[in-house]
Amino acid sequence: MAEPTAMADPRALQALRRIERACARIEAATARPRPASAPLAELERLREAHERLRQRVSGAVEQIDELLAAGNGA
Repeated sequence: MAEPTAMADPRALQALRRIERACARIEAATARPRPASAPLAELERLREAHERLRQRVSGAVEQIDELLAAGNGA
């Protein structure tokens, strides 16, 4: 990820760090061997949870972009 500027909002930088740590956890989880197949109901629950998380992260990234744009006078 690009190095943040000194003028960036500290909350935005903290949010970016949290997102980076979450991405690292996701990458580590995908590197682990897959367990035996889960029941279909469990897979659907996980898909729904994943979609909710994806939407939250997308919204957070949009907010960070807006904060950074506002901080840079854009």
